[in-house]
Amino acid sequence: MFKTKITPLALVIASLSAPASADLIISEYIEGSSNNKAIELYNNADTELSLEGYTLSLYVNGKTTIQSTLDLSGTLAANSTFVIVHSSSNDALKEKADLEHSVASFNGDDALVLMQGSTVVDSFGQRGVDPGSFWSEGAVQTQNKTLRRKDSITAGRTTPDAEFNPSEEWVQFDQDDFDGLGSHAGNGGTAPVPDPEPEPLEPLVCGAEKTLINAIQGDGSASPLVGTLVELEGVVSADFQGDEQLKGFFVNSLAADIDANPLTSEGVFVYFADTDVNVGDHVRVQGTVEEYFDATQIGSVSQVAVCGTGLAAAATKITLPLANTTDLEAFEGMLVTLEQPLVVTNNFGLGRYGEVELATERLYQGTQVALPGDAANAVETENLLKKILIDDGSTVQNLDPTAYPTPGLSAENTLRTGDTVNTITGALAYSFGLYRIHPTLAPSFIATNAREDAPELNAEADLRVASFNVLNYFNGDGQGGGFPTSRGADTEAEFIRQEAKIVSAISAIEADVVGLMEIENDGFGEFSAIASLVDALNDADSANNYAFVDFNVDQIGTDAITTALIYRANKVEEVGTAAITTEAPFDFSNRAPIAQSFKSIETDEVFTVAVSHLKSKSCGSASGNNADSGDGQGCWNEIRTQGANAFADWLDSKPTGVDDEDTILVGDMNAYAMEDPIRAFADKGYKNVVAEIDGDTLGYSYSFSGRAGSLDHAVATQSLLSKVVAATDWHINADEPISLDYNVEFKSEGQQSSLYSESAYRASDHDPVIIDIKSEITLTPEEQTPVIAADQVFAIDENSAIGTIIGTLDFSDPNADESPVVKFITSDNDSVSINNEGQLIVAGEIDYEFENRITLTVQAQDSAGNLSNIEKVAVKVNNLRSDDDNDAGSLLWLSLLLAPLSIVRRFKKK
Repeated sequence: MFKTKITPLALVIASLSAPASADLIISEYIEGSSNNKAIELYNNADTELSLEGYTLSLYVNGKTTIQSTLDLSGTLAANSTFVIVHSSSNDALKEKADLEHSVASFNGDDALVLMQGSTVVDSFGQRGVDPGSFWSEGAVQTQNKTLRRKDSITAGRTTPDAEFNPSEEWVQFDQDDFDGLGSHAGNGGTAPVPDPEPEPLEPLVCGAEKTLINAIQGDGSASPLVGTLVELEGVVSADFQGDEQLKGFFVNSLAADIDANPLTSEGVFVYFADTDVNVGDHVRVQGTVEEYFDATQIGSVSQVAVCGTGLAAAATKITLPLANTTDLEAFEGMLVTLEQPLVVTNNFGLGRYGEVELATERLYQGTQVALPGDAANAVETENLLKKILIDDGSTVQNLDPTAYPTPGLSAENTLRTGDTVNTITGALAYSFGLYRIHPTLAPSFIATNAREDAPELNAEADLRVASFNVLNYFNGDGQGGGFPTSRGADTEAEFIRQEAKIVSAISAIEADVVGLMEIENDGFGEFSAIASLVDALNDADSANNYAFVDFNVDQIGTDAITTALIYRANKVEEVGTAAITTEAPFDFSNRAPIAQSFKSIETDEVFTVAVSHLKSKSCGSASGNNADSGDGQGCWNEIRTQGANAFADWLDSKPTGVDDEDTILVGDMNAYAMEDPIRAFADKGYKNVVAEIDGDTLGYSYSFSGRAGSLDHAVATQSLLSKVVAATDWHINADEPISLDYNVEFKSEGQQSSLYSESAYRASDHDPVIIDIKSEITLTPEEQTPVIAADQVFAIDENSAIGTIIGTLDFSDPNADESPVVKFITSDNDSVSINNEGQLIVAGEIDYEFENRITLTVQAQDSAGNLSNIEKVAVKVNNLRSDDDNDAGSLLWLSLLLAPLSIVRRFKKK
């Protein structure tokens, strides 16, 4: 990938000065299957044309910087064609090629500009505009088609930034139709006449006088010898000479040539592939010192001689974090090694460009962990010192297989942010404004941040609320047609892939209510997007009955996307009236708020769920207080903050008509945890649930430019927050490479299969936020009141010591957690008491002869003052005197009774 920046002013001047007709035009465009890409150029003139000074440049994805440029040379015969093809195209296409070049690495949404010097002579597409997947007009589209210039078009299109209608000048043919390639307007193709052979050069002499590499590099940001023809010697440390690589090699200084200055690099890149070299070769190079986009290199190489083989190029050890972002300049071009644990912090360019950013730790957005302004900016300043990019050294986009992770990225073999690597060795280079290492040894990544299944419902919880960004879920006409739409899937096939992943994710979450963002704003009819998604969920999850909240409008607000609410009708039911508002500041930028109240079927818990999608950070037309102030919050901060305050006020007005304090708002706030909108919500009484549960703001739901942070939040009133028992972000999206999503763009046919699965992983670009809630169960007086079992009988020996435990009452307390029993009230007897635990205790003298059965009246009282029914409790007193003691007593009484009879007998004998 080679990029050149052209200023817009220069382009305007160039287009204004373009000729009315051009000798050289783009005559055929092939955007076929896989890498079958080709461009045909045609010489309109009746005379031979010199191609010197002509360039063909590729602009991708709506960018205004050049992705790749072909410098044309030689001459082209009158009325002849010149064909450039992708280097990985099939043999049938290559047979028609005059040249293989990376400028043919385009897709249907990329622009091409043909220039002569600074003058635009022709163009294809609209530079600076990304049309989605292709331009299309009048049944002519630029993706998966062959387009041939109409014979009547003899002048180039010199306005590359103007709106592009391919049907005006092009005729469409089927995909992979190469029949017309190599001829135009009835004229055949002829390869350009080559330049004359140069004069023979003096052979290089190894060991002769030379310029040292450290002298070429110098101790500043640029070489002091720019433009100087030099001869240098060194050891090849990294070889990237392949056609699909950097087309050059890196050289380290010979050991004897290394100087003592720590600021001068001992390595340099040589842009030359005509002489094959190998790592360990001692080479002598003749070429010119250049600063190629601020990278020192040897270009315009005339000769390379191999002086010896089998040498070792020692890697220089470097470490992160740096003391200064410019410290790596002293190692530019050298073989280096990092021997320390490093964390994958950015994998966005992995699939397309073979790039992975590493850092000493996970890097956060400044405003996720610090207040906007100096504190947040200080975090980002530190971030820049902690990271390095690794680059596979390939100039081919969408390499199959990818270089990382071994043996290649796939739906099952992912490389997530948070994964780690312990050693990186390779050549240090500078391009596209970044220092990068081109590894010479394959990095061994460790799945430190492995995928996890959806979190189980917390054991204490009985309700779950979640948010989910459905990544522009647009369902065409709802009947299989209507694609492409303004957003989302380009074809029905892509939509099927997208829907499968979203359904896998949402059904796995098992939330009772889900707030959705980025769903098509096309109402609630039979073929609407929301109806399509709910139908798909019910087809996939027969155990639940999903439904959507119908707001009874054709559109919510005016944006192409909206928010929505779905729920499990077998778990909760709607109560109150579904509510929306489009009052300012929701009439522009911030999307219209929605809310509905629900009741748990199991517990009767009532709560309200609202969904928000505040204005994005992209600047566009932002001005005044909405312009980027440089404090880390990006553009439109003022309107987002206004939205947060207004949303909270709207919810406080109880828009659903349900007078309940339990409210939770989920959604994409487009604001990180420490930014003004989230703090505005908190000031209004709506606290950041995940941060409150975690005790910090290190949670994240999104990754942008290698920085993690939460754009997606759940904020709740204190009454609902008190019922939250668990809160988390399920990291199925933010950590995953974008190449694993549903899209088929920028993927070979094989990758369209290998990089895709119907799993939840990379179903979107935002992680879902999941909140588990424990219902507050309201009990009837009967359900709260303690109960003492009736007819309880205990036993105790007579004369037991005071304090002896007789037994424990049989009682129940249905609401013990909230209002436990605190005392037992007794009456009718003082010899037995009952403590707060329900234990019967001897409180006085117990004598069988006096009382052999004790009866108590008992009532339990809880902390709320609830009293149980009065119950009678009996205690039998055991008589402990022996049988002999009892017999002796009986004889005594008998003797006393019989004594008078004995006297009577005596009187009778006399």
